[in-house]
Amino acid sequence: MTHYDLAVIGSGSGNSLAVPELAGWQIAVIEESTFGGTCLNVGCIPTKMYVYPADQAEAARHSSRLGVDARVDGVRWADIRDRVFARIDPISAAGREYRSHGSANTTLIEAHASFLDSHTLELSTGQTITAERIVVATGSRPVIPAVVTASDAAFHTSETVMRIDELPGRVAILGGGYIAAEFAHVFAAFGAQTTVIARSSPLLRQLDLEIATRFTELATQRWDVRLDAGVSSIERCDDGVRLDLLDGSVVAADLLLVATGRTPNSDKLNLSAAGIDVHPDGRIVVDCFQRTSVEGIWALGDVCSPHQLKHVSNHEARVVAHNLAHPDALVEADHRFVPAAVFTHPQIASVGLTEEQALASGAPFVTAVQAYGSTAYGWAMEDTTSVCKLIADPATGRLLGAHLMGEQAATLVQPLIQAMSFGLGVREMARGQYWIHPALTEVIENALLALDLP
Repeated sequence: MTHYDLAVIGSGSGNSLAVPELAGWQIAVIEESTFGGTCLNVGCIPTKMYVYPADQAEAARHSSRLGVDARVDGVRWADIRDRVFARIDPISAAGREYRSHGSANTTLIEAHASFLDSHTLELSTGQTITAERIVVATGSRPVIPAVVTASDAAFHTSETVMRIDELPGRVAILGGGYIAAEFAHVFAAFGAQTTVIARSSPLLRQLDLEIATRFTELATQRWDVRLDAGVSSIERCDDGVRLDLLDGSVVAADLLLVATGRTPNSDKLNLSAAGIDVHPDGRIVVDCFQRTSVEGIWALGDVCSPHQLKHVSNHEARVVAHNLAHPDALVEADHRFVPAAVFTHPQIASVGLTEEQALASGAPFVTAVQAYGSTAYGWAMEDTTSVCKLIADPATGRLLGAHLMGEQAATLVQPLIQAMSFGLGVREMARGQYWIHPALTEVIENALLALDLP
């Protein structure tokens, strides 16, 4: 039985734990699927490589309002797909090769691992290994509703749909969250008839309600959006799939994409054998240092975090790496201001409290909503729908939350994240620096100034 100083289960953000400070350790990286994790192979990176050309197609279709008569003559799905994975697949393969042969103190084990006890892992190869320390970084997987599994109809998830051979004419997307919103944008921009079926309303309901409502109104102008819609049955048809909704309506499509959320990959690890506590939703319980309930076992990323975000996983991996190397000088993970973005159309970004959360807290707050169209760059874009919404504490003058919907929202939100993270007050931020005129960042400046602070 081989013994390791450290065993890491998962090769996404967990792959980064073999830091130079641990060069003297023998480390096992255990991966049962594609090397590199969700973000690289089926998540953040390839999806955005689809979103960018979708943005270009959407811009061309609406360029006439600017006096430019552009059009989309066609979309070469296979060319887009091949361009995406011609870059992604070699990176994954190179990472696998490096962990297999290029790292002296690291052993790649391609197998499924489950706990026999707090220091022993059973592998699907039939082998057993032991480790002084274990990090669980197994990520998450798509949730498949019972109505889908009970059907004989073919379906895709975000982990398979990007590799299809051709663009379908009709797409039905089950779900109303960020995955649904991003893929609805991609397929609609590429010319597919797109139907989004959400069991609640509005779309993206985890966001600030005002932003979610504004987005849903715009989405209904682009896609066939069915809100508060339950699915009673799904059937395979000669030309694709048929979805019967509880209200009696029917949706027919060539392709069904199931985008109803993701669940942590914790249920197949036999965590109880090691005594590891889990939340009711399956997430592993960790403390502020990313330690589980069992000494010597750590967890990071989607398998334990409520934030299914790569930048959160990376941050937690840095924390775990430090704490493994410096057990007498532990550092805490910082989850105070976790930003998120939805790369749909229009783009959305947020950080901090929503207005609903601010209300629930019972503490005083003020809000301001600034339109992109109130700035010179907004005029240039003829933008009439994009907004920046800020929430601030009138007592301290600091931001509590920021929510943007519009062009480059994921970039524009960054100075607001910085202000919240380092305690910069609204007035100091607004007037303590230059804001380039007439850049789009002026919408941030104006929103800050619009906050009614004493």
